[in-house]
Amino acid sequence: MNGSADSAKPSLGELIGRLSALHQKRIDLGLERMHRLLERLGHPERKLPPVIHIAGTNGKGSTLAYLRAMLEAAGVRVHAYTSPYLVRINECFRLGRAGGGVLVGDDELRAALLEVERVNAGEAATVFELKTAAAFLLFAQNSADAVLLEVGLGGRLDSTNVIETPAACVITPVSMDHMDFLGDTLASIAGEKAAIIKRGVPVITAEQAGEAMTVIEAQARRMRAPLFAAGEAWHVNVEHGRLVYSDDRGLLDLAAPRLFGRHQFDNAGLAIATLRATNVFKVNQAAFEAGIVGAEWPARMQRITSGELLAWGPQGSEIWLDGGHNAEGGRVAAAALGDLEERVSRPLVVISGMMANKDAKAFLANFAGLTRHIIAVPIPGTENAMPVDRVTDAARSLGMRVEIAPGIEAALRTLAKLAYEVPPRILITGSLYLAGHVLAINGTPPA
Repeated sequence: MNGSADSAKPSLGELIGRLSALHQKRIDLGLERMHRLLERLGHPERKLPPVIHIAGTNGKGSTLAYLRAMLEAAGVRVHAYTSPYLVRINECFRLGRAGGGVLVGDDELRAALLEVERVNAGEAATVFELKTAAAFLLFAQNSADAVLLEVGLGGRLDSTNVIETPAACVITPVSMDHMDFLGDTLASIAGEKAAIIKRGVPVITAEQAGEAMTVIEAQARRMRAPLFAAGEAWHVNVEHGRLVYSDDRGLLDLAAPRLFGRHQFDNAGLAIATLRATNVFKVNQAAFEAGIVGAEWPARMQRITSGELLAWGPQGSEIWLDGGHNAEGGRVAAAALGDLEERVSRPLVVISGMMANKDAKAFLANFAGLTRHIIAVPIPGTENAMPVDRVTDAARSLGMRVEIAPGIEAALRTLAKLAYEVPPRILITGSLYLAGHVLAINGTPPA
């Protein structure tokens, strides 16, 4: 009997496909449908432990990873909701456990999604709304001490913006992205992000461009929310290869992040500033340091050290994977590559695939001074991927030598046939969807 009952259950893929058919648009920002879902579920979002809500353009996931690692090092059980996923939808939902969180299992996730589908009763709703409602349901059903909640897109009308009084609101660097939804000026985009600020709740922000900071400061004043801004209320510096953090409570001299790139010092600093500004959790210097060196966040300047890709590429080459997809994301990846080049010089090849709504020229321009060799690849199985000829046109307009490969394996095998005096450094970048595909074919999905 149990066997037939199990066989009647949809797979997660089938269930997500079914839920995707409930709305004609993949993205339709607004909170009415979300409030309706949560009311029918009995308002699980009101039954959560303290929530840290994180918005911004770049660095949200890495900052969340540091927060989770620091809190878990302090013995805190942490739920986390992130998006998008790279290989499996389970990656979006991490359940807090003593000793460290775990990705939700298939059966528990299926049950939550089926319950959300049931109460929705066939009405229009986006997959992200249904998925976010399932996250709140899972987090309310499982005991924990904290929730880390990453905004999906924007902030003001994002499905996560239903938490009435979070413990903290965090804003990572704001830059130009998703202009079709958020506006075409930095001020309008910052306004959408700053709308997560709640009355009287501490706001912790990374360093921002002046135009964005003006908007954030105005919203914090309007909501009478104490503002802790990088460069003013707190500082983070690199000294002798170590992370030095300071605020009005003192100075912390800490190890460097394991995640690679100068920007990761800033992300780690933002996480420290958040936990010190909220003062909800007891986190000592040892836990801060353990979190900095222990945080993991795949596809963010991730060195591929095992799997299929190493066999396909030139022997002895370095292969790096980064999901950056906008001008600022390209800038920080290029800066990280510059640091690598100073340490060990190698010829650089960039393999890139992008989504159709991105600015390929603005992204690739960051690498123009580092390499002349670009290989454009498609992103398989992804709607709205950018045609490879648009990627090549952008690269050629920047004076780069560019070729097309039908996929990642073909690109790496092409490079393996070239005669390099020094094995190359290869960066695969341009999209989180491409990064997810790479981790899947490499056999190293996030755990």
